[in-house]
Amino acid sequence: MQQIFFEDYQEGASRETTGRTITETDIVMHAGQTGDFFPHHMDAEWCKTQPFGQRMAHGTLVFSIAIGLTATVINEVAFSYGYDRLRFLKPVFIGDTIRSKVTIKGKRPYKRPGAGLVTELVEVYNQRGECVMACEHILLAQLKQEK
Repeated sequence: MQQIFFEDYQEGASRETTGRTITETDIVMHAGQTGDFFPHHMDAEWCKTQPFGQRMAHGTLVFSIAIGLTATVINEVAFSYGYDRLRFLKPVFIGDTIRSKVTIKGKRPYKRPGAGLVTELVEVYNQRGECVMACEHILLAQLKQEK
């Protein structure tokens, strides 16, 4: 566990995750968990007649895995406040490997004394270096002087 306070976050600092290959099992399990059995994800024959020609991962599956890849450090003095501006920019197919890049985009005061908001830009890339998803993750981080 670590303590990364609001003041410790530096705008422009970034980190990248390892990769994770999306499997057919991932897609089937996600469909079962969410109830989203749309043919775009489940019907290989129907997908052959569509512009992408193959099944694609659910956007929510890509989001879940991509954010999970970033969860490498437990920060005792910050927690997720939410996500904004989520966009699915390109489809992710079975066999694609995704990785996440997190860049500190900005910091601002918060209405509650002793805390600030940190905005992280999360970009998700496939094995070809194409950005397939982007969003902003907002952290509520404790100020150092308010321990």
